[in-house]
Amino acid sequence: MEARWDRRPVRRVVAATDAPAPAGTWPLTIPAVAQVLTNGLELPAGVTLLLGENGSGKSTLVEAIAMAFGLSPEGGSIHARHSTRRTESDLHEWLQLERSPGVRKWGFFLRAETMHGFYSYLEDNPGGAGPDFHALSHGESFLALLSTRFDSPGFYCLDEPESGLSFSAQVALVSTMAEIAAAGGQVLCATHSPLLAALPGAHLLEVGPWGLRQTAYDDLDVVGHWRAYLEDPMRYLRHVL
Repeated sequence: MEARWDRRPVRRVVAATDAPAPAGTWPLTIPAVAQVLTNGLELPAGVTLLLGENGSGKSTLVEAIAMAFGLSPEGGSIHARHSTRRTESDLHEWLQLERSPGVRKWGFFLRAETMHGFYSYLEDNPGGAGPDFHALSHGESFLALLSTRFDSPGFYCLDEPESGLSFSAQVALVSTMAEIAAAGGQVLCATHSPLLAALPGAHLLEVGPWGLRQTAYDDLDVVGHWRAYLEDPMRYLRHVL
């Protein structure tokens, strides 16, 4: 009876039947990737945030799960099919998503590093009235994208969306993620931002040499480092200046 009312677009990520053993070559050598292929990954309702150092595998996982859902590796909705230069791994081919039956298959993949190309795609393929994203600043275009594309329940994958955003713009992003969750949508986000991680009720997964582990906000490495830095910047800067 419980599964009948499960409205999560993606309930679980597991290895496909033809997935290789988690060893050998990249990205299979990434501990977080190996853990997902071995044990799977449960995605709860609401917002799930992956936090970790560069190279820990958080963006690789978000990208692969987005592609397994049917989203373009360079961003956009399930209808976007633009491509410039292939950089994604084959991990999406080795993942299988367990979905909730009867849930609308709508999703959006936002990745900061390919937003300029996505705006050009929208310019070349207009789907209706909308802002001229290229005529806006990075922050303005991002906020416009939130208001025009993040407006219905679905599966939203975000790869380091805080890149280049001001404090207030990140706060606006937190508000948008909360609204998506309240409307029954699901968010999977790779981030370095302690501001985004402070979203009440978010499911926090710290990514590192151990793989993936659930943690609390105050126990995140990034939160501890930022608190220490703001208290005494020279504690860190004296090592590099």
